Amino acid sequence: VPIAGKLLIKKFKARFCARGDQQLKGVDFFETYAPVVQWTTVWLMLILEVHLGLKSKQGDITAAFVHAKVDDGENIFMEMPRGFRQKGKVLKLKRTLYGLRQSPQAFWLYLTEKMNQCGMEQTKLDPCLFVGEKVICICYADDLIFWAPKVSDIDDLANQMISAGVDLEEESDAAGFLVVQIEHEPISGLMELKQTGLIERVIETLDLDVGTSGVKLTPPESSPLVKDEDGEPMLSDFSYTSVVGMLFYLSGHSRPDIAYAVNCCARYMFNPKRSHELALKRIGRYLKATKDRGLILNPSKLLKIDCYPDADFAGLYGYEKTTDPSCVKSRTGFVITVANCPVMWQSKLQTETALSTMEAEIVALAHSCRELFPIIDMVALLGKQVGLPVTAATMNVSVHEDNAGALVLAETLSPQFTPRSKHYAIKTIWFREQIVLKGIKLVKIDTVEQLGDMFTKGLPRATFEYLRENSWDGNSGELVLEREC
Repeated sequence: VPIAGKLLIKKFKARFCARGDQQLKGVDFFETYAPVVQWTTVWLMLILEVHLGLKSKQGDITAAFVHAKVDDGENIFMEMPRGFRQKGKVLKLKRTLYGLRQSPQAFWLYLTEKMNQCGMEQTKLDPCLFVGEKVICICYADDLIFWAPKVSDIDDLANQMISAGVDLEEESDAAGFLVVQIEHEPISGLMELKQTGLIERVIETLDLDVGTSGVKLTPPESSPLVKDEDGEPMLSDFSYTSVVGMLFYLSGHSRPDIAYAVNCCARYMFNPKRSHELALKRIGRYLKATKDRGLILNPSKLLKIDCYPDADFAGLYGYEKTTDPSCVKSRTGFVITVANCPVMWQSKLQTETALSTMEAEIVALAHSCRELFPIIDMVALLGKQVGLPVTAATMNVSVHEDNAGALVLAETLSPQFTPRSKHYAIKTIWFREQIVLKGIKLVKIDTVEQLGDMFTKGLPRATFEYLRENSWDGNSGELVLEREC
């Protein structure tokens, strides 16, 4: 567990596990799906905790999978463990064990049933978000976080769950969740999410923990990272895919500033070259210089939602070989903030080929709106649950676009404009109709203020640092809703 910035051993465990690798689909198991909470939901709850002064507590369910019973019509047999074996005898399972392919879903159905018994209703927007009269709870497998106006409300719910048969172990205030440290600043009241322990693992794996290793002040080079088919092979013996996996977890939870650089490196996991190795080490050196920094949640006074979509039109053209189809693909980058705190960000190549800068921007705008609309609904749901008068009239939702052509097209509905291809028509007309229905404002923004720019390309240090600081910080104060005149 993360304690004081380091990963320390909390306790030792030993489990009797089943051999799920020997199970056959359609014979030994059928459905296996079990959902986990969306991180957008976690960030939104943490934002509400900061401003509304909500109390939080963590919970852990001991030996979670063993809680769920095996279905009556299902027979599961397994060998007895060493030291307990008896000739001619095997075990018949009455409860699901770790290792069984159906165990995650069985436990999920069990937990949902127990939550309903305790008066906690499962939401449709996120199946791992449960709301009650006084308490809100999120679940990620056997890890839970509770929020309520009073600690006693959380304790009452915990006691109900224990009485219902759930072996729940209550912990202190939410100080860490899935290897993400949650630090509270007592004076300013802001919250910072850090992953210092994981950053140190990256630095150690890349062998950058020696004193002679330099630091970098931006994660990527200014020029794009290309396939480099004829380049020098990778020299270091570290696992390229393992490091990319750790960086992906970092960029997706507490370090959006490295999202673009990590996505570029991830494109070459199956045949990394020396240039890709150096790109990974550059990210590591940047993290080494900023390892004590994290995602700051310092909500503004207004419960407003802002989306900053951007695109880099055919950014690899002229760098990648012209025979490579990916050289003409554009890149989408965006960040969505609630009360000036980032809750969703992404950097990825577009699947279709845009024919102009405006078309690339429209594709990015449509993609970001697909992520924006569920967030609007979730903010409305959580706002009502905590007593905020959230309605379509009181929420201020804005999409900030720096391309004038894309802005005009986004505000134009048929028959004034008719797209020239089917896929383009479906994509653009859909989000334009939704923008009108949901009352979303389309706002022209200067390119230097476009926060999505840092997710589309490598930027000069001054520009990168300016956008990074503006993506993180908000103005503290009382959380209110802006009403439209």
